[in-house]
Amino acid sequence: MGRPKQFDPDVAVEQAMQVFWRKGYASTTPQDLVDALGIGKGSLYNTFGSKHALFEAALSRYRDSQAAALIEMLEEPGPVKDRLRRALRSLSEMDLADPDRRGCMAVNTAAELGQSDESAAQLVRRMLDRTEDAFHALVEEGRRTGEIAADRDARAIGSLLLNTVVGMRLLARVADGPDRLTRVIDAVIDSL
Repeated sequence: MGRPKQFDPDVAVEQAMQVFWRKGYASTTPQDLVDALGIGKGSLYNTFGSKHALFEAALSRYRDSQAAALIEMLEEPGPVKDRLRRALRSLSEMDLADPDRRGCMAVNTAAELGQSDESAAQLVRRMLDRTEDAFHALVEEGRRTGEIAADRDARAIGSLLLNTVVGMRLLARVADGPDRLTRVIDAVIDSL
């Protein structure tokens, strides 16, 4: 009879997510994970199977938590453009406040593994699709309320907003302050 697990796998995925988010997939060693999770390599591999399987679990966790947080902000009451501005500012402030300037784990993964790891790319695509769909729904709402011209292509604007977020998350990694990101947010909102 095996010994019971001395750690919570759910907590371990959260801790692994933090390591992968900070270091990226390739730069994260199994020893980094063992150290961060406080478990032995045997427990790591017995529970998750491989570094890659743990990475996928961590990326899925990130996708679920980050997409849900953004969608929640977009669904708050109030005018559409105000909600969108608040959501974009919140992302910008969060990224700038992060001392490690990690940016977005999904965007980082797309840059690092997008062409070489189909399963990781698929997870990222699902997150980007979910985010774009949330923007699309918000634009449709804005068209119904008259805040956004009815003849504007809601799907195209949703794609533009997704692209804006991806670019902002990259800019925030090297920004020396909020000015450029604020200009991007203001220009995008004003273009609607």
